[in-house]
Amino acid sequence: MGAGGAVPIVVGVGDIKNRSQKIEDAVEPMKLMLQATLVAIKDTGLSEAKAKKLQSAIESVSVVANWTWNYPDLPGLISENLGVNPSYKAISDHGGNSPAKFFDEAARRISAGESRVAVVTGGEALASLGACAAAGKMPPPGWTKPDKNAPTVDLSAVSNRAETVGTVHSVGLPIHVYPLYENGFRAHHGQSMAENNKESAKLYADFAKVAEKMPLAWNYGQPAATEDFIGTVSKKNRMICYPYPLLMNAFNNINLAGTCLLTSTDYARELGIPESKWIYALGGAGTSDSGNFWERPNFYSSPSISRSLDAGLEVSGLNKDQIDLFDFYSCFPIVPKLACKHLGFSVTDLPKPITLLGGLTSFGGAGNNYSMHALTAMVRELRNGKVRNGLVLANGGVATYQHVVCLSTHPRDSPYPKENPLPPILDDETVPSFDERAEGEATIETYTVEFSRNGAPSRGHIVGRLKSNGHRFLANHADSNTLQQLSSGVKEQIGRNGWVSTGQDGRNLFSFDIAEKL
Repeated sequence: MGAGGAVPIVVGVGDIKNRSQKIEDAVEPMKLMLQATLVAIKDTGLSEAKAKKLQSAIESVSVVANWTWNYPDLPGLISENLGVNPSYKAISDHGGNSPAKFFDEAARRISAGESRVAVVTGGEALASLGACAAAGKMPPPGWTKPDKNAPTVDLSAVSNRAETVGTVHSVGLPIHVYPLYENGFRAHHGQSMAENNKESAKLYADFAKVAEKMPLAWNYGQPAATEDFIGTVSKKNRMICYPYPLLMNAFNNINLAGTCLLTSTDYARELGIPESKWIYALGGAGTSDSGNFWERPNFYSSPSISRSLDAGLEVSGLNKDQIDLFDFYSCFPIVPKLACKHLGFSVTDLPKPITLLGGLTSFGGAGNNYSMHALTAMVRELRNGKVRNGLVLANGGVATYQHVVCLSTHPRDSPYPKENPLPPILDDETVPSFDERAEGEATIETYTVEFSRNGAPSRGHIVGRLKSNGHRFLANHADSNTLQQLSSGVKEQIGRNGWVSTGQDGRNLFSFDIAEKL
């Protein structure tokens, strides 16, 4: 251990993909994670005897919460199957920021001498679970008995969430909120609807080409979707929430697991892990915007993304020009767009790669664990010796939680940061006052329209501002004419005036009709 503490490095990475969706081939998430961890141990290049010594020295097991299965004690189960009893065990909250956050925290513990070896892992078997559900069957015998006392993970319906002004208006899922940002971003930057759609389609077509060549990608071996196909609404690419058709939404029905294995340079030398396997953890930072999307400063920028990028680079002793490879979380096009805008990158003419995997549509959503695979891919790219520094941006919630980590082929000049430089939640941004019940003339701040499976618009979601006091409100469409105009996809709706009132069911309803008669 050096004067400033141990130097944290990644020495092993492992990924597992179970592509089969046959019920008899279904493997539970815990076992996929275990397999990925054993692959990561083997990836160190150690002999069998020394690999066993490394495994027995695992003192930290951090597990990204999964969507597939309710476990009574997932970190404990993985530890037991590894034959270790770590002093530190943790399972994350639900959020795609978790892999990077846990990676950063594991590096901190190693630097502080609290852990010799740390495992950071996560995985899903959503494709297998979906196949079982479609067949009306339970998973094969051998899956861990589920914890009946654990809360059921259901991210598919607003109605299953605790009641808020968002649930009253049936809004708040990722499919709703990210489009609110995309529309706000488009209007703020003066793009036409056609220009915005073309930009998103090109971005995701470029991502699809990356996934096409990535063996771990769920779509590997299939021709990449083209820009025209991604940007055109069709039966196979129906509109979900404007402006995003299906192929601009994350795809989560996958069976994937990944693991990063961290230790110190001292222990790696003691074991004889080749230095060609070492990748240095440089630093990390993360924070969160309000969990209530209606309490955000605006819908064209993300303070949590911007601040996490800036702080992650700063604590790592780097600037953006020193990063050779990026992987920006990409559940919807707006997340990489927000990151690129902050860093001054053109989304249509990128100076450097911003995805190693191909995005959550083409690579696969992997639940909360997408960025674990970005970390494992980054380690492999850096080991090739052609580049020096990489950055992973992991996003969670509805553009809510962020965490950035930087990795390198070279060590830091100073000890690993002792703490996250950012607060858990940003509370220093100016946010408009909010009225749960709204009455009067109003302007659309941003919006989206939800579409049914038959392609017809079904519900308008409006974030508006009252003209009388500038307060923000949420509303649904009040009438078919308003819904038709919101869903036209031709005329910019943001900035248009209308009228809002509160209905008998407690929902605010927005209409163009009354305003146009005034």
